[in-house]
Amino acid sequence: MKKVGFFKSIHLKFVLIYVLLILTAIQIIGVYFVRQLETQLVENFSTSLEERINLLAYNIEQEMKKTRDDTTNTIEEDIRGILQDFTSEDILEVRVINSQSKVLGTSNPYNQSKYVGKRTNELIVKQTLGVGTPSKKFAIDPNTGNRMRIIVSPIKTNNQEVIGAIYLIATMENVYGQMREINNIFATGTIIALAVTAALGILLARTITRPMSDMKKQAIEMAKGNFSRKVKIYGEDEIGQLALSFNNLTKKLQEANATTEGERRKLSSVLSHMTDGVIATDRKGRVILINEPALKMLNVPRETVLAKPIVEVLGIEEDHTFETLMSEQDSLILDFSSKNSPLILRASNSVIQKETGFINGLITVLHDITEQAKIDQDRREFVANVSHELRTPLTTMRSYIEALTEGAWEDKKIAPQFLDVTQQETERMIRLVNDLLKLSKMDSKDYMLQKDSFDVVSFLNRVIDRFELSKSSDVTFQRDLPNEHIYVYIDIDKITQVLDNIISNAMKYSPEGGTVTFHLKVQQQHVEICISDEGVGIPAKDLDKIFDRFYRVDKARTRKLGGTGLGLAIAKEMIEAHDGRIWAKSEEGKGTSIFFTLPLIDNQEDDWT
Repeated sequence: MKKVGFFKSIHLKFVLIYVLLILTAIQIIGVYFVRQLETQLVENFSTSLEERINLLAYNIEQEMKKTRDDTTNTIEEDIRGILQDFTSEDILEVRVINSQSKVLGTSNPYNQSKYVGKRTNELIVKQTLGVGTPSKKFAIDPNTGNRMRIIVSPIKTNNQEVIGAIYLIATMENVYGQMREINNIFATGTIIALAVTAALGILLARTITRPMSDMKKQAIEMAKGNFSRKVKIYGEDEIGQLALSFNNLTKKLQEANATTEGERRKLSSVLSHMTDGVIATDRKGRVILINEPALKMLNVPRETVLAKPIVEVLGIEEDHTFETLMSEQDSLILDFSSKNSPLILRASNSVIQKETGFINGLITVLHDITEQAKIDQDRREFVANVSHELRTPLTTMRSYIEALTEGAWEDKKIAPQFLDVTQQETERMIRLVNDLLKLSKMDSKDYMLQKDSFDVVSFLNRVIDRFELSKSSDVTFQRDLPNEHIYVYIDIDKITQVLDNIISNAMKYSPEGGTVTFHLKVQQQHVEICISDEGVGIPAKDLDKIFDRFYRVDKARTRKLGGTGLGLAIAKEMIEAHDGRIWAKSEEGKGTSIFFTLPLIDNQEDDWT
C-alpha cells in the first residue's frame, strides 16, 4: 500500500481545520471588538472635545457681551488671552468667529495674521451660524496626512441668539495610535493562542489518528493474510469502539478465511482428482477455471485457455454461442479425435445462477466417452456381423431345404449335394456359435485356466506334426526350433486352440507350394513364438485391426474360405489371459508373421535339474 504523504494526511488536515476554526473565531471576535472599541474611542474623543468647546463657548460669550471702552482691551486681545490657555496635545487650533463670519482670534500664534480680522468662507461655519447647531466632519491634513476632527459649535446668549462660533481642529492620531497598540496586542495574543491551539490540535489529532494508523497497519496485515495481529484499544470512546469492532471483524474474517480455505482445498482436491474435466466461466463466457483432466483432454496449456471464450476452447464457435450453451438442455458430443488417437467427449453444461436470478457463469463438465463410443460402435458392428454371418448360411440352408422339400430329395444326384451343403453350412454356424460362446465366456472372466508346466518345444512339434498329417494342400512346414527343453506354465487346451487358429489362417492364405515357418526364441522372462506364411500379406492400415472381432481384410475371400473373423480375436484373449502379448508383422505380397509370447517358469534350471 502506498504511504500517505504528510501534506495529504488526516493528521495535518485535522490540525489545520482546528487551527483555522480557532483563527476564524478569534478574527471575528477581534474585528467586532476593534470596531466597537474604535467607535467608542472616537465618541469619547468627540465628547471630550465638545465638553471643552462648551466651556470655552461660555467664556467667549462673556467676553463678547462685555461692555468695552478705550481703557479696556479689545475683544481680540481678550479672546487671544483666553485661547492661549486653551491648549492641549490633541487640539491643533481653535478659532473664534463672530456672527458676521469674522475671525476674532486663533490659538495658533502662526495663524494670527492669516485669519484674525478676516472673514471665513468655510461652509461648515456658515451652516452653524445660520442654523445654530453644531457641525462636525473628518478631514485629512494635506501636509502630514493625519486624520483630523473638525467641530464648529455656536456661541449663544441666554435667549439662544447666535452671536458667534468656535471652530476647532483636533488631531485623532493619538486615538488611532491607541488602536494600533491595541491591534498589536491583539495580534500578539492571536499568535500565542494559535501556537497553543496548534500544539493542542496536534495532541488531539494524535489521539484520533494513532488508532486509525494502527487500524491501517492491521488492514495491510489482513490483506497479506495475517489475522493474528490485533488493534490496540486506547479508550472506550467511539474510536475505541471502532477498534474493538475492527478486532471482532478480524476474528470473523479469520474464521471465514479458514472456512473458505478449507472449502477451496476440498474443491481443489475434488477438481484435481476428478476423472472428468471441469471448466468454469464468468458471466461473459470467459474461462476462469479449468482442472488438469480438462487440460489433458483438450491438449492445451492453462495459460492460453484462461480468459478465452469457452466456445473457442471447445472449438464450437461456428455452431454455438455462449448464450446457446446456457440455454442448451442436452449434452454436446465433441469429437477431438486425431489420426493416431480417438477422443470423444460429452460436454454437460450447468448455469451458475444466484438466488436473485442473476446468471454468474457456466460450468461445463467434460466426460471421456471414447471407450463407451467404441463399445457402442463395436456392439453395433458385432450385431451386424453376427447377423450377416448367420444370415448367409441360413439363407443357403433355406434355399436347399426348400428345393429338397419341393422334390429334389428324390433326385439321387442332386439330393446328396444339397444335403452336403446344408451340413457344411450347419457346421459353419456351429463353429461361429462356439467361437461366440468362447469369447463371451472370456469376456465375463468366469472361466478358469487349467495351467500346468509343459515343454513348449515338444508341445509345438506335436501341434505341427498333427497339421502335417492332416493337411490337404501342398504347403510346406519349416521349423526353426531349439533342440532343448523350455518349460512354460500354460493351459494346454487354450494354447492349442491359439496355435490351431494361427496355423489354419497361415495355411488358408498361403499359395500353393508356399511355406509356413515356425520360429521359437527365448527372451529373458518369456518365450517368443512366430508363425510366418508367404501369403498375400496385410495392408499396413489394417495391421492393427486384425485382432478385432469379425474384422477381415478381404471379406469376400474370407467367407469363401469359411472364416468367421473370430480366430485371431480368440487367440488374443487367450494369450493375454496367460500374461502374454500377441502382434503381427506383414508386407503385402510377401506374407504375414504372427508373434506371441508366453512367460517362462521362474528358476527353471533349479526346478528341472
